[in-house]
Amino acid sequence: MKNLIMVLAAAGTLAPAVWSQETTPARQTIRYFTTPLENDPTRQVEMVSITVPPGADNGFHRHYGDQWTAVQDGEVTFTLKGQAPVVLKAGEGNYVHRGIVHRQQNLSDKPARYIVINIFDKGKSVAEPVPE
Repeated sequence: MKNLIMVLAAAGTLAPAVWSQETTPARQTIRYFTTPLENDPTRQVEMVSITVPPGADNGFHRHYGDQWTAVQDGEVTFTLKGQAPVVLKAGEGNYVHRGIVHRQQNLSDKPARYIVINIFDKGKSVAEPVPE
């Protein structure tokens, strides 16, 4: 009986963490296009729509190129590494220079959606993770 109680107690402690991981939906990304940059075949342009569920975070990362973001719905917490976070709401946006370490988070209780236009070096990864 004592072992059964210990197993049930452990399951009750671990279950909320497992449930929260399983119930947080993944980010949804729709890539509308990727095309070579006119007059510069070493770079490409892409436009992406990203829907971020509450609590989701893309982690600190950097790009081999420039990025423009426009929030369509909800709010996105944008952080440049080493700086205070900024909350961008629907209708607001920002620009991230090549190589700047940053992340986007949805710290609200509602989904957020934003459009991104990237001009990246052709053949390089879209995002390079950076340790926190």
